[in-house]
Amino acid sequence: MSRLIGKTALITGAGSGIGKAVAERFLSEGARVIVADRDALAANAVIKQYASNAIAVVMDISNEGLVEKTFKGLEKMGWAPDVVVANAGVQLFGQDAQIAELELEAWLRTIDTNLTGTFLTLKHAVRSMLANGGGSIIVTGSPTAISGEGSSFTAYSASKAGIHGMVRAAAAAYARKNIRINTVVPGYTETALVSAISSDPSLREAIISRIPAGRAGQPQDVAGIMVYLASDDSDFATGAEFIVDGGMTSL
Repeated sequence: MSRLIGKTALITGAGSGIGKAVAERFLSEGARVIVADRDALAANAVIKQYASNAIAVVMDISNEGLVEKTFKGLEKMGWAPDVVVANAGVQLFGQDAQIAELELEAWLRTIDTNLTGTFLTLKHAVRSMLANGGGSIIVTGSPTAISGEGSSFTAYSASKAGIHGMVRAAAAAYARKNIRINTVVPGYTETALVSAISSDPSLREAIISRIPAGRAGQPQDVAGIMVYLASDDSDFATGAEFIVDGGMTSL
């Protein structure tokens, strides 16, 4: 449990769900962790038991000025990250829909947060890493970017497909600059983001019945692959998709 000693990691959307689980696992592996979230209370709740090894920052990834300010501030504090987990995102249940029923407002809000927000996170993470010798960027993707799993979530699926393409392009562009960029693709993972599904027994069973492992994913299931990608063990891995979905996309 010491694979990340000497690493400093920034994790977006780390106040809850997958981001929180990854932050806690990184801390247990010896990393210093910057817990970034729009919700200051949630971010501070994550770090309160970790003393000097963790700090919280308020960060709206869709606001470039705030994203840039965060990275520059971390640099001045001696907390420039050599690992960045671009995890923050939204899924607008009740608003996202099949394309003929999708309102422009829901489309724009999803794209602004998920795709543009991830772009801004990667843009300023790469700038910081270029100035500090490189690093590893890990992006949270989705099966909806790979298959028709999100047929009723047009905006979310499009945003995640864009993220997958952006990662491939950025990984190729910076591979010789000692910057690795990979996508982790969680399957159906029970967090607050999908409470509309997990709270409905019939919807939940319909999804779990299509998972060969026979159960829903939990946030902790995703943390291990992110530890690998954050560590030096993954030094030759870049531009790849690492699927952690209980076999769902193998069908």
